[in-house]
Amino acid sequence: MLSTPTAAETAAAALARHTEAAHPVSLDDVRRAHAVVLEHVPPTPIISHPLLSEALGFEAVVKLENAHTVGSCKIRGALNLLAGMSEDERARGLVTATSGNHGHAMARAAQIFGSHLTAFVPRNNSRDRNAVMAGLGADVIEAGHDFDAAMRAAERYAASHGARLVHPATEPELMAGVATLALEMIEQSEPLDALFLPVGGGLAAAGTAIVFKALSPATRIYGVQSENAPAMHHAWHTGERRGFAVAGTVADGLALRTPVEYTLAVLEDTLDGMLLVSEADVYEAIRTYANTIHQIADGAAAVARAAARAMAGELAGQRVGMVLTGGNIEAGTLKHILGGGAPLHHPQAMPYYPITELSYGY
Repeated sequence: MLSTPTAAETAAAALARHTEAAHPVSLDDVRRAHAVVLEHVPPTPIISHPLLSEALGFEAVVKLENAHTVGSCKIRGALNLLAGMSEDERARGLVTATSGNHGHAMARAAQIFGSHLTAFVPRNNSRDRNAVMAGLGADVIEAGHDFDAAMRAAERYAASHGARLVHPATEPELMAGVATLALEMIEQSEPLDALFLPVGGGLAAAGTAIVFKALSPATRIYGVQSENAPAMHHAWHTGERRGFAVAGTVADGLALRTPVEYTLAVLEDTLDGMLLVSEADVYEAIRTYANTIHQIADGAAAVARAAARAMAGELAGQRVGMVLTGGNIEAGTLKHILGGGAPLHHPQAMPYYPITELSYGY
């Protein structure tokens, strides 16, 4: 005989339906995206290595998204986005801004689906990453001193050339695609007590959090940023939408000057905390990944492990998940870090200003 739900259970179910409906993507969207992604790339492995767990003081479970052929989880979103585009959109060509991982993924997906990518990058962007994008068939154009400026240039280019603009943090198909890593992680691991996610524009973190809150609601979820690029952290904690004047960090994939409202709304609803880590902590995390599980993590990926280590005392004895989102770090930077070099970006006062002063559109 079926039992009648209690009032509390009915209210909880209604709240879950309301919350999911309010998000840019649903669990069903992610499941559909997973079928698309698996047509092109296999599931990535998950590991729990005793050396890493011993170093951290808790059971560390790591999802190895650096195992993708393009070196990051972003390929999942790019494949799902391109698969759902019309022939006309693909034929018009794609335009985006990137510091590397998103551009690699979009260039590869454009190859697979017969389109073409124009990628705008900051003028100081990694030459290695630019070369990979070009090698995958993209036109790489340098514009501005950081991601935000490159994105504005991409917007102008798309408007003048009639191309399909792809924003790395405001495309629901990208979010649903990247969130498929969460489906795999839940299937591959015993239930997690906590999960740490890098946050830049917040798309991967938002999608992953949506899936975990639906399927593993007891898991505490923490977003992580570099203290040198704290726009999303500041907005999450204060409710203020501010632009920051400086965003220099080895975690350059997270280096935005301005918060992204599209993803921030999801993170405000799903995260249990938003944390900052220092450049020194990120360097240490990159070294620890290399020395314990022999995996290369880029700076953006390493912030998750850095934050988990900082909370090791309260995580003792728990099963803790970390997504190693990518491994596309410049060879010279990696050599410097593994050789014990000091951080190249230093903490500094970062004045902020009202978001309305930016001609950026968030």
